[in-house]
Amino acid sequence: MPEIIPGDKKFETIPSIKDKALRINLNENIYGTFAEIGAGQETVRNFFRAGGASGTIAKTMSAYDKDFSDAIYGVEPDGRYVTESRVKRMLDYEIKLIEERIVRKKHPNKMFFAYANTVATIDFAKKYKGHGWLGIKFQLDPTEAYSEIVLHIRFKETEAILQQQTLGILGVNLIYGAFYKHDQPKKLLRYLYDHIDKDKIEIDTINFSGPRFENVDNRLMSLQLIKNGMTEAVVFGSDGNMILPAAMFYKKNILALRGSFRPVTKVNMDMYEKSLELFLKESRVEEENTVTVFEITLSNLRAEGEIDEQDFMDRARILCSLGHNVMISNFQEYYRLVEYFSNYTRSRMGLTMGVNNLVAIFDEKYYRHVSGGILEAFGKLFFKDLKVYLYPMSDPETGQLINSDNLKVHPRMKELYKFFKYNGKLVDIENFNSDYLDIFSRDVLDKIENNQEGWEEMLPDGVAQLIKDKQLFNYHQSPKEVTN
Repeated sequence: MPEIIPGDKKFETIPSIKDKALRINLNENIYGTFAEIGAGQETVRNFFRAGGASGTIAKTMSAYDKDFSDAIYGVEPDGRYVTESRVKRMLDYEIKLIEERIVRKKHPNKMFFAYANTVATIDFAKKYKGHGWLGIKFQLDPTEAYSEIVLHIRFKETEAILQQQTLGILGVNLIYGAFYKHDQPKKLLRYLYDHIDKDKIEIDTINFSGPRFENVDNRLMSLQLIKNGMTEAVVFGSDGNMILPAAMFYKKNILALRGSFRPVTKVNMDMYEKSLELFLKESRVEEENTVTVFEITLSNLRAEGEIDEQDFMDRARILCSLGHNVMISNFQEYYRLVEYFSNYTRSRMGLTMGVNNLVAIFDEKYYRHVSGGILEAFGKLFFKDLKVYLYPMSDPETGQLINSDNLKVHPRMKELYKFFKYNGKLVDIENFNSDYLDIFSRDVLDKIENNQEGWEEMLPDGVAQLIKDKQLFNYHQSPKEVTN
């Protein structure tokens, strides 16, 4: 019997993996190749077992030997095999082969596809759980160009055979989704976890391309990964495209700046530039091995209890237009952010923050859910090779400059604060631009929404014009601008 689960508004019937594979097999127009490397031929196995596969499967293969794999698909420039470029090369090669070997005149209604995965499962010592790339290149009309879905997974299971089985189920879900849920990409994404618990795999990157996904914004789809609990963080390069976190952070020195960036202001850029100068002067920090990222937590994307996806798009677009990497995370606490980076690097890390953020870190209420409380959280935060670069603030009432020397934390936290300050974990940013201390994103946003003057000069060059051109953050032209 199909499994019944509650959907958004009504009960949905989830077909079994056998039913999904059988529906594909019984569609006389779907025809393609399966190429699976590194975890057995687990996906195509489901199609063989479902029955009726003779009209669906053109070929199956698994080139385990590296020399054979290279002879078929070519050698990757970096010499690696479990990469995005490898799985795309596999898809392109297999589609080309089908096109060459199957005469279209004989099969005018055939919709070709190629499914591929390249995977490294858990190692023998069980120290590295493994990861993989998988994708499908397909068409829904014999005359149209191919569309493509490519995603990256990280295994969480600790047995190779379990990882193989999970990969096989995921492969069926992907193929089924491509052919029958392509017009609902958000649902397609959720259905990838049909019959798979979220503690078995993490999907941390997905990209849709081709004619069937012309209107799909991969940045918004990546947000769905976080919303659906499929991953804890996604990363975008300065070009706005999604990047595999490991590709950006692996063995790097990382400097992160957290904020709402709604919108990004001159003070944010001053914080970034001045902290980067200090970070690059640290021992064991090399500029060519340093990556910087602007991070927005999921809680900062919420509006009235729900994530405002357009608001997210506006912030990411502006930051990327300034040439910066952007990270969206599900980490409310800083120590979880640092733990995440530690999955990829042991090199020195830095966090840039303002006084208010640092004071909040020393608020015990944020750690009530942690079994060891604030001490456990601080152990995880500062045990790493980490420094915090503190940007000062001007007291709105007295005008006094507040930095690490005179900021006030809860009396119970004073000794803990002193311990970390005088152990060199906190560094004051001293060469800041004092003209920017009175700039706050919330004030800029109020001016934009209320059509007040003067907000443009609070933003980095080009940002005000982008907000006006795209009408971001509820911007609307004033009568004066319309007249001009």
